Amino acid sequence: MRINKYIASSGLCSRRKAEEYIEKGQVTINGKTAVLSSTVNEGDIVLLDGKPIEPKKETIVLLFNKPKGITCTTEHKVKDNIIDYINYPERIFPIGRLDKDSEGLILLTNNGDLVNECLRVENNHEKEYTVKVNKDITDEFIYKISKGVKIYNPVNNSYVTTLPCDIQKINDRTFNIILKQGYNRQIRRMCSAFGYNVRSLKRTRFMHLNLDVKPGEYRLLNNKEISKLSNKKG
Repeated sequence: MRINKYIASSGLCSRRKAEEYIEKGQVTINGKTAVLSSTVNEGDIVLLDGKPIEPKKETIVLLFNKPKGITCTTEHKVKDNIIDYINYPERIFPIGRLDKDSEGLILLTNNGDLVNECLRVENNHEKEYTVKVNKDITDEFIYKISKGVKIYNPVNNSYVTTLPCDIQKINDRTFNIILKQGYNRQIRRMCSAFGYNVRSLKRTRFMHLNLDVKPGEYRLLNNKEISKLSNKKG
């Protein structure tokens, strides 16, 4: 990349202003004074008046339909980890997680700030799931889960009460549930509190994004979809 374009891509200034800095000898590449025809390669150290300049990375977000058996971790030593499975050419990491035995929509990105924004409980971001259990669902079960359930949270080694949630029965053993938080194995623990075991669990929606790709496949979000992820509510 030409040095003027590289500096402008950082958001520091325009290309014309970058050229002024270069002509005045204020820019170095790997310790050598840059000229207008200089180019920047990956790994080069670019300084303006001794201060490093890095290009602003374009935010990438993938919507992935995670199959069962894939683990949401960036640890390559873990068998069937999500990063190796997708094998995306740039460094990305999942926004939150889905249990190994669960499937469905999960987002991955290269933007750490976006991860934090999406995972803040106070932002009330909705996540929707379809859940199948091992026995017939009763009205009492639906009512009690919707009001909040006391479950164990192994992350903090303590018990927590889940927030009230929307839940609808689909058939005798299947229900739809919308959560605004994400404790470790939360839905499974909520069901277990009433003597139910989860047979299958699929996330079908995250905020404004619906699961619209086949299992094991992903698509890139467009700029409009990405910008909505930064909203405080959704």
